Amino acid sequence: MADAKAALSKAEVDEAEGGEPEAKASVIGRIKGLFGRLLGLNKFLLIGACAALVLVAAGGGYIVFLGHDDGAKAAPKSVFYDLPDMTVNLAASPERPQYLRVKITLEAENKDIIDAVKPVMPRVVDAFQVHLRELRVTDLEGSAGLYRLREELTRRVNLAIAPNRIRAVLFKEIVVQ
Repeated sequence: MADAKAALSKAEVDEAEGGEPEAKASVIGRIKGLFGRLLGLNKFLLIGACAALVLVAAGGGYIVFLGHDDGAKAAPKSVFYDLPDMTVNLAASPERPQYLRVKITLEAENKDIIDAVKPVMPRVVDAFQVHLRELRVTDLEGSAGLYRLREELTRRVNLAIAPNRIRAVLFKEIVVQ
């Protein structure tokens, strides 16, 4: 075996062992030098990027923990106006009339909108009466029925006071007899 190894040239032995040690050392030296220069030149850039990252993280933490509190969101200011109580007969079978008694409050952004509602109140009440008289008891069943009624009454008020708009129609009482 020693004779076979001696017969091989030095180049073949170096190639079998993974290349020349001097070539390996020079490649590693070049790589180290390249990284050293990159890190040396970009040291300030690296420090600046780290500082920016810390500032962004601190700002995000402030917003999440101190500046933005979901539990204590400020509710928008509202003005409320009570409409007169209304009692209407529903569209039901003629042998057994059914009645709807409703107490409604309007919610608006400010007093100016309520002031716009007052002069057209007869129009608003008429629009409500006409719509309510067409309802059946089945139209008022469940939360979906009341939601549809609320949306329709809100739409009718907003048509009557356009270009002003109310936020919502709120039910204080709804009784079907």
